[in-house]
Amino acid sequence: MELTIKTAIENRQLLSFEYKKKNRLVEPYTFGENSSGKDTLSAFQIEDGGDGSADMCWRQFPVREIKNLKLLDTKFEELREGYHPDNAKMSFIYWTV
Repeated sequence: MELTIKTAIENRQLLSFEYKKKNRLVEPYTFGENSSGKDTLSAFQIEDGGDGSADMCWRQFPVREIKNLKLLDTKFEELREGYHPDNAKMSFIYWTV
């Protein structure tokens, strides 16, 4: 799973996965260890199988809770407003765009 996340961040490729029983589509930005010592993906969620524009937001996903992770061919070019590795709430960063 970590290699898939690393590849997605390096190549700016979208990821899809299941989290809390919902399908998620995200732009991955930062992967690291949060202040509790858990591996976490910081991403901009563009879809969660819910109700449209309310789904679009910055999110933190504990990696151990991600299921069915898929690397998509679709890429994102522009960095989202508000992106900065320091904003990812990580105590240690493994990879970031």
